[in-house]
Amino acid sequence: METSFPTTPVSAPAVPSVRTWTILCHATALLGVFFPLPGHLVGPLIVWLAKRGDSPEIDAHGKESLNFQLSMLLYTLISGVFCLILVGFVFLATLWVLNAILVIIASIQASDGKFYRYPMTIRFIQ
Repeated sequence: METSFPTTPVSAPAVPSVRTWTILCHATALLGVFFPLPGHLVGPLIVWLAKRGDSPEIDAHGKESLNFQLSMLLYTLISGVFCLILVGFVFLATLWVLNAILVIIASIQASDGKFYRYPMTIRFIQ
């Protein structure tokens, strides 16, 4: 007697999973609060590298998050140079707050199933 197990649709559980991974593409950048320099890049990079082949949405969100974090790193380095003339400290504080706010907005948009384009982003990864 042969028993067959009912098959579950593949796409049904994948949608919440994809949404979770798209949220993590953005939200893991908040690790930079605890690990200042590499934290903003490492979290999104790990999520994107691990899951980019699973869904085009995850790939797009990961690229967007990494491009923004790379842009913020570049802006932070430039602000560090401006710290020599003391105006850079204001830039650094502004960048830190702006980074946190935009990452939270992008995470909320991803949880709603929307794609968020970060402002001031240089597209390093196409």
